[in-house]
Amino acid sequence: MTPLAFEFDGPRGYRLAGRLELPDGQPHAWAILAHCFTCGKDSLAATRLSRALAARGIGVLRFDFAGLGNSGGSFADTTFAADVDDLVAAGKAMAEDGKPPSILVGHSLGGAAVLMAAGEMPGVRAVVTLGAPFYTSHVLHQFDPQSLQTIDAEGQAEVTLAGRPFVVRKSFIEDLARHDLASRIAQLRVPLLVLHAPLDSTVGIENAARIFFAAKHPKSFISLDNADHLLTRRVDADYAAAMISTWASRYLVPES
Repeated sequence: MTPLAFEFDGPRGYRLAGRLELPDGQPHAWAILAHCFTCGKDSLAATRLSRALAARGIGVLRFDFAGLGNSGGSFADTTFAADVDDLVAAGKAMAEDGKPPSILVGHSLGGAAVLMAAGEMPGVRAVVTLGAPFYTSHVLHQFDPQSLQTIDAEGQAEVTLAGRPFVVRKSFIEDLARHDLASRIAQLRVPLLVLHAPLDSTVGIENAARIFFAAKHPKSFISLDNADHLLTRRVDADYAAAMISTWASRYLVPES
């Protein structure tokens, strides 16, 4: 089915742009997918995961965080905390539209974001991470040391991330250090599924181990074997979606 445009107001006065991937029939549940750092809703992983989940009966909203893709706002003004707030706003917008999300799925830094946001979204009954870091500051591994020095000295710098230029401010760097992800994971109170590839060269497998051991039961871990971090092979995205839908079915009440 052709995805539907879904726009909503962000908490800081800008419009956020998303797409709803719909199943052919009545959805078993609704989910929000949070994309990886600087990726956007139309990245290969976000698109394939959303469509594969929809094919298995789960309706999915994938949206651009502020300053990316078709969403308003400036990337230079964003922080990890702002992304978490955008996720909460997305959940409220879906609920108001009669599509209350019960599953949060986060890829890479988006995985850290859903772990932080879940406690502020009472309707969420299951959380899934794919290739997520245990520390939010892990994203700084993508920055070269000179850029970090410039940001510290001058307050901002233009950096190249995933082949594209972005202005990053000191406020973004400082915000990363403020979040205690371990405590949020321990307080989740909903089932958690951790998916990670053992050979992930961007976010090492030790991150998955720390997330898993910080969480309380019920929790599950599934290896993505030889998948790459960005899930560029369709077979890996399809496999992840199949595992998510099967696992989540134990914890979700079908839509009436």
